[in-house]
Amino acid sequence: MPFLWAISGIAAFLVLFYVCQAGLNYRRPSVFRRLHSASRKRLEEGMTPRQKEQYFGEEDLARVPEDYRPLAQLMLECGEGNMVYGGNSLEIITSGLRKRELLLKDLKEARHYIHIEYFKFGGDRAGREVRDILMQKAREGVEVLFLFNNMMRTNVPRKYFREMERAGIRVLAYTHLRTGVRQWFMHVNSQNHRKLVIVDGKVAYTGGMNLNDNYFFRWGDTHMRITGPVLARLQASFLDSWLSSRGAIDGPVNHYFDSGFPVQDAPYGNKLMQVVTSAPEFPQPTAQVAYEWVLEHARKYIYIQTPYFVPPKSVLQALKDAAGRGVDVRLLLPGWIDTPLVGPANRSYYPECIEAGIRIIERFGVFNHSKTLVADDGFTIIGASNLDARSLKVNSEMDTFIYDAQVAQDCKETFLTGCTKGRELQLEKWKASRSLYQKFASGFMRLFHALL
Repeated sequence: MPFLWAISGIAAFLVLFYVCQAGLNYRRPSVFRRLHSASRKRLEEGMTPRQKEQYFGEEDLARVPEDYRPLAQLMLECGEGNMVYGGNSLEIITSGLRKRELLLKDLKEARHYIHIEYFKFGGDRAGREVRDILMQKAREGVEVLFLFNNMMRTNVPRKYFREMERAGIRVLAYTHLRTGVRQWFMHVNSQNHRKLVIVDGKVAYTGGMNLNDNYFFRWGDTHMRITGPVLARLQASFLDSWLSSRGAIDGPVNHYFDSGFPVQDAPYGNKLMQVVTSAPEFPQPTAQVAYEWVLEHARKYIYIQTPYFVPPKSVLQALKDAAGRGVDVRLLLPGWIDTPLVGPANRSYYPECIEAGIRIIERFGVFNHSKTLVADDGFTIIGASNLDARSLKVNSEMDTFIYDAQVAQDCKETFLTGCTKGRELQLEKWKASRSLYQKFASGFMRLFHALL
């Protein structure tokens, strides 16, 4: 009986949630367009001519390898500001401890400003470590702007952020009723899923890792430390998020671009990168368009890591079509998932994927939260977007495209190493191992794929 009550409660909630949002156009809601239009106007008015040329120029587009130039151009058309930048350096981070080491050091060395935008920020050890440094830097006179997704601040009391504010940090909640009922309602559904830190216009962090103990000490994930010209794009993206969330900027914004975005030594140097943002006001679902383009044009292989695999129909079809024409398509997925409802939904797609020739490897042990794609030894995506409808169509996301053979080949090896720590699913054997409850749960959660 408790089981039936639980299922009934979940079903009622999902149906109510779906009905309440029926008919809304999340791709181009006017409320988002107005907010972002005003913030981007503020950015353009505050930039010098040279800064505008740096941010809006297209001189590096011609450097993209010919096979991927149409994709780079398509991303420019899908979202304003998705420029290509050459001459960047980066370190790809696959250990939370490594991110902790680098991030804490860079934060301590901040002299002018720290800008932070996170989906999840914990009140645990990891969150406190970062918060304590931010508070100290704010007391020293460093500007600290902190934008957080308050819909995801579970177990973090409001006083935790009040202490930050008393230290001089400007804290802003992405979803708040003070922005108006309509904007609040849209933000409740269209969450800010980006992860971004910028320090003094000299170094930035972005990728899949949030800030709490899971990401620093327990889970597997993929993140980046970046320096170079592409920080112009990251900086403008943060300011747009801050201003469109009703945050205030004192004075002109051009001083945030005065650093020139210097390049530092890193494992990968002189790389061509394109930071692609997606948001519900864009004419096209940018991340979804990108995945479909890569799947349709791949020739040899596509290797994808994602923790949440609930793809829209068009993406699922593109995956199956790629495998059908002989492309080696592999998905490295977690054997257990932190979100109970998503696990059954993930597995509802396994039979048709395997039957279409897609290889699925489940990795047990450490939960793998990475969101990456690598294709044909020439192209890599490292970002925040999951392979589900919510990330690809509804949320505000940030993904980094890297047009480089060295990075792609190394990410390919990382993926294959991850596969050795999992097991590839054999369809008949996997089906036989499934209980009646597991089959029912997968079928039931598949009904709500558009909401997950």
